[in-house]
Amino acid sequence: MSSFLHQLPKVELHLHIEGTLEPELMFELARRNEVTLPFDSVEAVRAAYDFEDLQSFLDLYYQGMNVLFTEADFYDLTWAYLTRCQANNVVHTELFFDPQAHLSRGVALSTQLEGITRACQDAEREMGISSAIILSFLRDMTEEHALETYEAALAYREHFIGIGLDSAEVGNPPEKFARVFDRAREDEFHLVAHAGEEGPASYIRSALDTLGVERIDHGIRCLDDEALVETLIARRIPLTVCPLSNVYLKTVPDMTGHPLPAMIERGLCVTINSDDPAYFGGYMNANYEAVQNAFAFSRDTWVLLTRNAIEAAFVTPARREALYAQLEKATGNP
Repeated sequence: MSSFLHQLPKVELHLHIEGTLEPELMFELARRNEVTLPFDSVEAVRAAYDFEDLQSFLDLYYQGMNVLFTEADFYDLTWAYLTRCQANNVVHTELFFDPQAHLSRGVALSTQLEGITRACQDAEREMGISSAIILSFLRDMTEEHALETYEAALAYREHFIGIGLDSAEVGNPPEKFARVFDRAREDEFHLVAHAGEEGPASYIRSALDTLGVERIDHGIRCLDDEALVETLIARRIPLTVCPLSNVYLKTVPDMTGHPLPAMIERGLCVTINSDDPAYFGGYMNANYEAVQNAFAFSRDTWVLLTRNAIEAAFVTPARREALYAQLEKATGNP
């Protein structure tokens, strides 16, 4: 079964590029940019990955990204992730980045986007991995700042396909950002939002009804609201679930207590993703193996999860058909 999972062609829809910053690269970039880290070794960084909740993770996450300054830094970060995609047989990925966190450090949008985009282009040419970039707003900042960032980003609109909403969820409901999502919808960008991770099921409803999102990132609290579940099923709204992340951030007690099997059984359009893999125990293969060890899913279930991800991807019809064909070739399942 492990061999089957590894050779499945994977589609990842919930990945924060800053969350792929491995400690080794963190130290390399710190030396390059003459940044002093509050850790004396790679081992000390990894020892700090014992999170109490989402906020304790975010504190370290933002500290780590302080080493990112130049286009080359963003290129190297993204390239390192994409080479791991190749090792994990990820054939398409849609990655988030947090422009406000870098703008606040004086790093220009052009620097961020050009470095990330160039790595994505090189990966498609050299490894056949397709990708797309989603600009995410920090929900613990103001909507006015999000609007300013969005307006500035429009000068580089060819580099990204959509907008998202992430960071500290509790106390920052989706409706706080209604205007910026309305603006992005008018400009025909794809819309996604984190909801129902630490926050309640009502945040998922608000993301759907007020923001008009096409996908819900996380969404594991949806089972708390039966009417919401029925809406998600009827509208075929994808949920980009991140199993190891949920365990590491203690939003579930352990993997065996994860609601993933119940979500699949209900017929929700669930996908599996790695979120911030440098901090949460691994990339796509690690998430697949952890889920399989906990639940012993059948091959048919894994094919279903992969088909869900292909269905939910923001790709052209031709690319979607090519991804389905890759899955069929790998598994024999039409």
